[in-house]
Amino acid sequence: MISGKQAKFIKSLQYKKYRKQEGAFVVEGKVSVLELLKSKLNVRNVYCTPAFSDEYNDRLSALTLKPDVVTEKDLVKVGSLKTNNAAIAVVDLPPDVQVIDKSRTVLVLDNINDPGNLGTIIRIADWYGIGQIVCSPDTTDAYSPKCIGATKGSFIRVSVTDISLPEFLNEYPNPVYGAMLSGKDVHEVKFSNPAALMIGNESHGIGSHLSEYITEPITIPKFGGAESLNAAIATAIICDVYRQS
Repeated sequence: MISGKQAKFIKSLQYKKYRKQEGAFVVEGKVSVLELLKSKLNVRNVYCTPAFSDEYNDRLSALTLKPDVVTEKDLVKVGSLKTNNAAIAVVDLPPDVQVIDKSRTVLVLDNINDPGNLGTIIRIADWYGIGQIVCSPDTTDAYSPKCIGATKGSFIRVSVTDISLPEFLNEYPNPVYGAMLSGKDVHEVKFSNPAALMIGNESHGIGSHLSEYITEPITIPKFGGAESLNAAIATAIICDVYRQS
């Protein structure tokens, strides 16, 4: 059973204010927790069902603290998922300032508001072997439960850093490709490698204050009547073309 004090603490981590205050975030569900157990992140506690504990005892036994075996009802009560028959983990947040390797390709995200979109973008970055994402400070929190869930475990392989984008881009030595409606057809671009691939806000695109840092504007050609593309879908298309160029 999860105590009242533990439950209050876990539920508080659904909010950015308390994640920052406590230096911790929550990972929920079988896939994400199993991925977490492979990582070097510091796991504070794991709460899991008897079935999960029995099946993955070898992985859980490597933890510093013994996991708490609880019911599915307990997991749903303290978590954000409607169903959870596996586990919840409380994990230390990575350092606020992470080392960004400017000699490698990086995704640059400007004001991505939807946590599901951000989580999917992290997953896409992982799929295409891009291990670094830098986000404007007004981008949604990468450690919210919805975002972490959408990564399907990719959060352990992709570093996400909030930073002033002008500050970062001013020092980034490689070409910067920015997704814009007025850009060059992405399929006709000869990409450099490494490079920065910049994606903007779902509704407004890349902020005008960042245009001076863009080496080459790029666009995904439109053939139908849709007003815009979802930011995660646009990221996937650009990453795919980039990796095949």
